[in-house]
Amino acid sequence: MAEIYELKEMIEIENKNLEMIGVRLDPDSLSEEIKILEKKSMSKDFWDNSQKAQEIMTSLSEKKDKFNNYKRFVDDLKDYSDLLEIIEETNETNVLNEIEDSLKQIQKELKKFKIQVELDGEYDKNNAYMVIHAGAGGLEATDWAQMLMRMYTRYFERRNFKFELQDLNNEEAGGIKSATIHVKAPYAYGYLKGEKGVHRLVRISPFDSSKRRHTSFASVDIFPELNDDMTVEIDPKDIRIDTYRASGAGGQHVNKTDSAVRITHIPTGVIASSQAERSQTQNKETAMKLLYAKLIQIKEEEHREKIEDIQGNYTQIAWGSQIRSYVFHPYTLVKDHRTNYEVGNVEAVMDGDIDGFIDSYLASGESK
Repeated sequence: MAEIYELKEMIEIENKNLEMIGVRLDPDSLSEEIKILEKKSMSKDFWDNSQKAQEIMTSLSEKKDKFNNYKRFVDDLKDYSDLLEIIEETNETNVLNEIEDSLKQIQKELKKFKIQVELDGEYDKNNAYMVIHAGAGGLEATDWAQMLMRMYTRYFERRNFKFELQDLNNEEAGGIKSATIHVKAPYAYGYLKGEKGVHRLVRISPFDSSKRRHTSFASVDIFPELNDDMTVEIDPKDIRIDTYRASGAGGQHVNKTDSAVRITHIPTGVIASSQAERSQTQNKETAMKLLYAKLIQIKEEEHREKIEDIQGNYTQIAWGSQIRSYVFHPYTLVKDHRTNYEVGNVEAVMDGDIDGFIDSYLASGESK
């Protein structure tokens, strides 16, 4: 059981953390913003433009949640501080265990709240596209890419993120060459953007009769889905549209019509494809959205003013720049090379338990 002075120290530390969050959040300004949006929502013509009205209501809800959570943490920490003062005077120490448990829960919640407050990038609130590519290495690499896809879909299920497989390029021998997943959830891009990079697998190959150790690579790329008001100008002469027959799951229409669409942005070599929809028109629309998202991100990374200012053929990820290693042999360890966060339970990680890696990356400030 913790002593009273230890619990007081816990409260002091969390109050300092909350103070830093308050500087970033600016609760007074946030309160004014909430009042302005509430006033707008009460106007007679508010719902004349339903799309704009919905955006305002979503923004209002997000701001209210942040403000209310901040005030709740302030009040809770003050209440526990006052309670410890009373316990010191009365010596009623039988509730210290309960207070300790409550403060530990506040620590966890405050850590997550801090991350949410820091997700204030231009696209952090948006839905996201995740693209997984197998590296060189044949069946070893395609199997690893499929393992990663399973890991992420399990993570989405854990977090109640809606997701949809937009494009899947199977390898006949096994595994996948590539996959595109559309992730639909508040702050999906903000949470997932740190997963971009090369993921390295070390294991005893199940495909090697000599049971030798193999190293495989797969890349993950993350792009924000653009909102309708984020206009992007692309010269039609700069794109090539190819159609082909879809493969993999998808129902009776698969492999009977050339419904799948692949769009190439010729100046950069960036490719976007979709085969999840039932019609070629729908797949073209989906692929264009993904292409916009990819080009916007590249434009931001290269600090260009316009899409046409992007220079040369764009290589998304260099194979030497692995962000994380997944070691199955001779020991078990998953380690992020940017934050040094590591976990020994590889099975849990591969089953979607990757919150620790995501949270540690966001908390490190590397995402800025």
